[in-house]
Amino acid sequence: MILFRKFRVLILMVFLVACTMHIMIDLLPKLEKRAAGADSGDSGCQCAHHPGGEAQGWGKQRARSAAEADWPNKHTLRILQDFSNEPSSNLTSHSLEKITAAAGDRAESFRRMRQSGDKAEDHKLLIGDASGGRTVPAHAVSRLTALFDHPLYKVDLPSLTNDDTLFNLNTDIRFYPRATGNQGWHNEEGNEEEEEFSPTGEVMAESYPNWLRFHIGINRYEMYSRHSVVLEALLKDLTTQRITSVAMKSGGTQLKLIMTFQNYGQALFKPMKQTREQETPPDFFYFSDFERHNAEIAAFHLDRILDFRRVPPVAGRLVNMTREIRDVTRDKKLWRTFFISPANNVCFYGECSYYCSTEHALCGKPDQIEGSLAAFLPDLNLAKRKTWRNPWRRSYHKRKKAEWEVDPDYCDEVKQTPPYDRGTRLLDVMDMTIFDFLMGNMDRHHYETFEKFGNDTFIIHLDNGRGFGKHSHDELSILVPLSQCCRVKKSTYLRLQLLAKEEYKLSLLMEESLLRDRLSPILIQRHLQALDRRLRLVLQVLAGCVEKEGYVNVVEEDVDGDTATHRSPGHR
Repeated sequence: MILFRKFRVLILMVFLVACTMHIMIDLLPKLEKRAAGADSGDSGCQCAHHPGGEAQGWGKQRARSAAEADWPNKHTLRILQDFSNEPSSNLTSHSLEKITAAAGDRAESFRRMRQSGDKAEDHKLLIGDASGGRTVPAHAVSRLTALFDHPLYKVDLPSLTNDDTLFNLNTDIRFYPRATGNQGWHNEEGNEEEEEFSPTGEVMAESYPNWLRFHIGINRYEMYSRHSVVLEALLKDLTTQRITSVAMKSGGTQLKLIMTFQNYGQALFKPMKQTREQETPPDFFYFSDFERHNAEIAAFHLDRILDFRRVPPVAGRLVNMTREIRDVTRDKKLWRTFFISPANNVCFYGECSYYCSTEHALCGKPDQIEGSLAAFLPDLNLAKRKTWRNPWRRSYHKRKKAEWEVDPDYCDEVKQTPPYDRGTRLLDVMDMTIFDFLMGNMDRHHYETFEKFGNDTFIIHLDNGRGFGKHSHDELSILVPLSQCCRVKKSTYLRLQLLAKEEYKLSLLMEESLLRDRLSPILIQRHLQALDRRLRLVLQVLAGCVEKEGYVNVVEEDVDGDTATHRSPGHR
């Protein structure tokens, strides 16, 4: 009996020793971190946020909900905590390499711009980066400024009626920003005055979050105005607003995330899958190509330079995968796909049709990843959109060809089919064709319009991630709609001719515009040079059309001096 009691005491002592060791293992990393903080002079203060410690949030964030079903057990969380203490997982060295390299690339890009510009101009100004407060050097008069000052970029829109704006706000409604109880909703300028706001008044408009002001500004003719102050503020929000929740977007072939911000705005996040230098493999079909985050960013800037203004605002952002995705998501399917790679990098792959597996995982360095953030359009419950099948849709088959690929007179059929038999819809498709050819985008199977405006409105240029995949190849089949129909808006034709001139060279304008993005450089020089080459090809096709059918039968009048002419629906 005495031996049995001694055995029980021995077991209890072993248990206590094990518990003590377990607690010490838990506390040791924190004590080491606090000691290191004291040595560096911050007295253990946690106010400064050290990137190298981000991965510790993996364990802390979910420890509170460890009792929930299907969440990893304590052993899994211990592995994730241990990752943050690995010397090789220190973010600082990786980040410094990236920042140094990026700074070198930006400097090199700017040197090329200076050499090609007016060499007599030695004075420089600093242009504020709309996407995150950085500054980039520029000429005293930048090429972009000169472009937007050109008369072709000052054509006025027709006067807007209630039928021409996406939202008609009731002036009887009063909106109180403080009623939401969320400080992120308040005016970004920090106005502390409690006042009553009219949804149609200028004071009220400034009090709304920038994403809502962007939505309110959409009309029949444009996604945003040429010199929109809201646009610049929204681009900055996309890169600086705190991310409060993340979920996978349903549908689509590749992984995309819906990110919600502190001010209730939302954006679509496409993570980096390829480096800037990588081209689409030659054996890849267009429907299995990667979606590139930098293509989404570049597409927005190209669309703006062409003065289409039909791509929702897009900005690049460096996202912390642990703090800004993993720790804020409530999507368990996404959460389960996170893991630590053999190189001690944080990775995840989510769920989708293509490239969502361990072999195609998205990995950070060690837990930071680039991506594009595209501002959401208004909710479909508030502003319905209609989806249209692109008449020049590809077959999306390995062997079959679409009808337009075998019938040279295919456009004649399209011209007789609504909505292409009236209004400007066919001309808008030609704009979209030119836009896609400049990018090398073959994946335009559908397009959307706002239902409220019927058939007399612009085409929304969504989903441009498969552009800028090959700088060494010009896919002429993308231009088939233009060569078959031989129709183009006069405003588009004149702007293309303008962008082919040396003083308004498209590649240099794109380079300058992209320098303002936080992830600059967005495109390598070979992609920029391909833009100039493809622009010349577009003008050659149009020149052939004019020679064959005559200028008046090819170029559709839509500008008259400085005033835009809104074409009546029944015109030709």
